[in-house]
Amino acid sequence: MKSAVETLNPTRAKLTVEVEFAELKPSLDAAYQRIAKQVNIPGFRKGKVPPPVIDRQVGRGVVLDEAINEALPKLYVQALEENDLQPLAQPEIDITRFEDNSTLEFTAEVDVRPTIDVPAYDDLTIQVDDIVVTDDEVEEQVQNLRERFATLKDVERPVQDGDVVTIDLVASKGGETVEGGEVNGYSYKVGSGQLIDGVDEALTGLSVGEEKTFQSQLLGGEAAGEDVDVLVKVSSVKEQELPEFDDDFAQTASEFDTAEELREDVRTRLERGKRLEQAAAARDAVLEKLLDSAEIPLPEATVGAEIAGRRQEIEQQLMYAGLTMEQYLDNEKQTVDEFEADLEKRVRDAMAAQFLLDEVAKKEQIGVDQAELSQHLMRRAQQSGQNPDDFVKHMVEHNHIPEMVSEVVRGKALAMIVEGATVTDASGNHVELKNLRPDGTIGEPEAQADDAAEAADEGSEKDSAGE
Repeated sequence: MKSAVETLNPTRAKLTVEVEFAELKPSLDAAYQRIAKQVNIPGFRKGKVPPPVIDRQVGRGVVLDEAINEALPKLYVQALEENDLQPLAQPEIDITRFEDNSTLEFTAEVDVRPTIDVPAYDDLTIQVDDIVVTDDEVEEQVQNLRERFATLKDVERPVQDGDVVTIDLVASKGGETVEGGEVNGYSYKVGSGQLIDGVDEALTGLSVGEEKTFQSQLLGGEAAGEDVDVLVKVSSVKEQELPEFDDDFAQTASEFDTAEELREDVRTRLERGKRLEQAAAARDAVLEKLLDSAEIPLPEATVGAEIAGRRQEIEQQLMYAGLTMEQYLDNEKQTVDEFEADLEKRVRDAMAAQFLLDEVAKKEQIGVDQAELSQHLMRRAQQSGQNPDDFVKHMVEHNHIPEMVSEVVRGKALAMIVEGATVTDASGNHVELKNLRPDGTIGEPEAQADDAAEAADEGSEKDSAGE
């Protein structure tokens, strides 16, 4: 077989392949065998019909077509390997010349990975925001903790913000109750914003037994997004009694002996969370800086297909949530054009990041061992809420393991670059990333290889998803 490649543009190539007829003999023999098992010809057992008889009874052309269909995928892959091309989509194959006992010639046009000049990444300098935990943030967490241990008591007064009420809701349109628009005995915390618009305002000031009608839009059902009249009636009003934040509470709610120790633990946990946010910001800044300094052409057809796939996923998720795209855009304060532009940017950035990190991994000869892959699969299973065994089985059966390997490799490549960068906060302090654990603590260097890989792994998943 002879093959030649023509570069149509930085992301598309055209292969021209010539195959001597003798090289098609294995596929031709296999075609005769398959056809022999399918036809019934008097005087011959099934599967034992000789080729000359098949040629007369079925037709030589049918056999040749069968042989070509069987041979083309293998010949195409062989040509890709010979020319060191990495396809990104299905090829457009055209048989340009073929006759019986003559040379087969075909062309294949396909989107391919572009050749990238990887920019220098050993002297990057990045600045991120300082870690600041305010007293208000600590108090908010303390308040949330107190609310977890709060008790409820009935009160004989009008509803106030923060009360827990039991209500009945009836949505109607044109005087008729909307199907699925009636709820009885629903427990709701006023001011939480977890119900339809307008309900908090309608409830405030009502007493037990009182009702009020207001206009709103339902979030799901046949009338989703339409204006409806909603009648809300209050059947009970309870207020939260929060425990005092003292030493007794600390001993009940935690392993600490004093309220001050618990408060300090809350502050420490907030600091750890912000340290992880700071690390994520550093990772994003490093990747953005690399992408800005690299020329990475993208295949437009592949980009378009990815955008369409992402859009369909979003629409399906909204459908399951009972929302229309119009409602989603309204909630996000986005226009259609802004949504499309944001989606396209995320897809392009994610694809460019994958190409770049793959080249870095290739240059640095970064690999993945079984333990790293297993750890990554377990984490992905947890994130998706699936049973780990079922998740791994699905990945294997649908040939997604190579994708998982690529995610780990890219994560390790990005972690290597980030750890080699000079990262400081706005105050000029060094930001420790190399020994940062996934829980936000800083560990000893010799004990952090696995934790660093895990943190990088999580970052890679976001990059691959275009987040």
